[in-house]
Parts: sequence; structure tokens; C-alpha cells
Amino acid sequence: MSVELSELRSFSVLAGELHFRKASDQLFMSQPALSKQIRRLEEKVGGLLFARTRRKVALTEAGKRLLPLAERLLRDADAAMVVARKAAEGRTGTLRIGFGIATVSEILPQTILRFRNGYPDVELQMRDMSTPSQISALLAGTLDIGIVRLPIAPPELASLPLLRERLVAATPPSVPFTSTEGLATLRDRPFIFLPRSTSATFYDHGLAVCRRAGFTPHIVQEASEMFTILNFVRAGLGVSLVPSAAVRMNVPGVRFHDLKMPGSEWRIGIAWNRHSEKLDLISTFVSTTRGAIRRKRNFVTAG
Repeated sequence: MSVELSELRSFSVLAGELHFRKASDQLFMSQPALSKQIRRLEEKVGGLLFARTRRKVALTEAGKRLLPLAERLLRDADAAMVVARKAAEGRTGTLRIGFGIATVSEILPQTILRFRNGYPDVELQMRDMSTPSQISALLAGTLDIGIVRLPIAPPELASLPLLRERLVAATPPSVPFTSTEGLATLRDRPFIFLPRSTSATFYDHGLAVCRRAGFTPHIVQEASEMFTILNFVRAGLGVSLVPSAAVRMNVPGVRFHDLKMPGSEWRIGIAWNRHSEKLDLISTFVSTTRGAIRRKRNFVTAG
């Protein structure tokens, strides 16, 4: 016969009070109902749990053995309900989050800090991935949230615009950059690019912007980390096109120049699978992200 948690809870309270009236008051039930529940539990055990006299109630040896085990089961049951309730409210679980090179210094730090402070029971697993890789992972269910370039095509994915990003030219101080010529000023300079294998969208965007300025860049060096690219520029190995967020990396000896040309901007948004089993948790993270982005001047409202 299976034991019910309500029976164990009544047993635990009575074992603590050793008084039927006090225990029934604490349990908000009548004394006859409590007595019946204890007798039912004793039948399942196959022996008495309490020695009863007119003057006192005491635990039997069987009752003493059962008490710590019953209390542990009750604690585990209460903990399980707390975990389940938090999960239902989007306050616990695991979120797998993808991000790209242009979002690390702009979106994620503020969002992660706010989210961890508000939802300490949620585990965040971060993955550095290109937008196409994130889209594939979202569709496959191996990623829960993506911070991606917009727009995205698959109808299974929902997205929310967050902000606009733009390319800027990064040069050493010795390299001139004139506002009249703009990016074309750098047509004869060696370029340092992020590898296409790291981010095809970013690589192709940089090429397209250069071609729009009237030249194809001479790429002499590639580096997978934005901080490395900026330090190569600082060392005079070449110039580069980087997200404006890179300015906040505060690498000395690098100058940044706005391109002020069509096509240099793009939108960054948050994306997720409409059919995910973690929609409550995802919604909580999306709300936190929007709260962090609202503080920035380049926030883009949906629509």
C-alpha cells in the first residue's frame, strides 16, 4: 500500500506535538480525522507508531525510526514543489543563449547581470555563434535564445528588434581618414578582417560596404577576436571595419571613424523558437533584455 504525503505530514506534526488536539489545530483538521489518518498509516506500517494513554502520547520504536525518514520526504516534496513552481513561472531552469561578435559588449553584460540578480536559480549557458548557426540551433532545439542579425526568415522563429549597430572604420592614428572621401580614404590600405568561418554575415557585410565605397579591400590578416583585431590595428598591421560596440573596448592607439554611408547599419534582435517548451523562461529573459536595452539611446521598439 502506498503512503500519502498528507499521512506523513500528520504523523510528523503529531510526533512534534505529542498531543492530538494541538496537532489537529496546527493541521486545521478535527481530532477524529487526525486519529483516523494516523490509524490508516499504522495499518500500512503494520504496527503502532504512537503509544497512547489518557495522559500522554509517545512515539513507539517504529515511530522513532519513521520520523526522520518522513521529515526528509516532506522536505524533498516541498523542495520539488518550489522548483516546479519556479519553473512554471519562468524563474528556474537552464537557458542556452547564442550571441555574436557585435553583441558581447553591447547587449549581454547588462542583461546577464540584471537576469542573474533577479533569477539566481536559472542557469545560463552562453555560446559564441554566428547568426546562421544560431538560427539552425534554434530550429533544432539545441539553443533556446539567439542574439542575431535581423531579419530572420524561418516562420517557426519569433524575434524582437533590440537595437541598431553600425560598422565603423578602425585605424592607427598615423593613417588619415577624411570625412569627404569617407571609407574610400582607406582603399589602398591593408585590411584586417574577421574570418568568414567565424561570421559569414559580418564578413560579407564588410566586403559589401567596401565595394559600395568603390573598392575591394586587400585583406592581409584575419583574426577571430575583436580585441585581437583592434590590437593588430594599434600595431599598424592594417585598418579594419568593426562594430561600433568595439569602441567601448577602450583599446588605446586606435581611432574610430563613422562611415556615414548607406548599408553600414544593421539591426540586432533576440530570437527564439515559437514551439519551445521553455516559453515561460524565454519570456522572462526577453523581458529582462528589453529592460536593459531601454536604457540605451538606440533602442528600437517593435514594429
